[in-house]
Amino acid sequence: MAIRLRRSSLEHARRLIEAGKFVFDERDEWSEHQPPPRAENTFIAEHGFDEYAKWHLGIDENEPEDTKAHYKFPYGDFVNVHRCAVVSAESRAGQYKYLDVENAAAHLHGMIDAAARSPQEAQR
Repeated sequence: MAIRLRRSSLEHARRLIEAGKFVFDERDEWSEHQPPPRAENTFIAEHGFDEYAKWHLGIDENEPEDTKAHYKFPYGDFVNVHRCAVVSAESRAGQYKYLDVENAAAHLHGMIDAAARSPQEAQR
């Protein structure tokens, strides 16, 4: 598989975290928080694959761009970045040696943890 980092998605995630649009949840919660396939299909129908792509850190160059299979390592629910998704992506990318995706997810993980500790976030 030819998985590579989608840098514009990383930047999108960074901007969301900086704007406070993240959920500080635990790794195992992603199975509950991840949008189900029906919600993904609705999102794609309403917004297109360009917007869908923004919510995935990786792309599979062996899959067509206009398929969900092209987009790997989701990090949010189309509204917020989820810490559980980022931690999951970090772990899975490391397991398969996608180092650029792993490093990007680790960076986002650190941003979320730091933002959650900040005094401004504590007041929310």
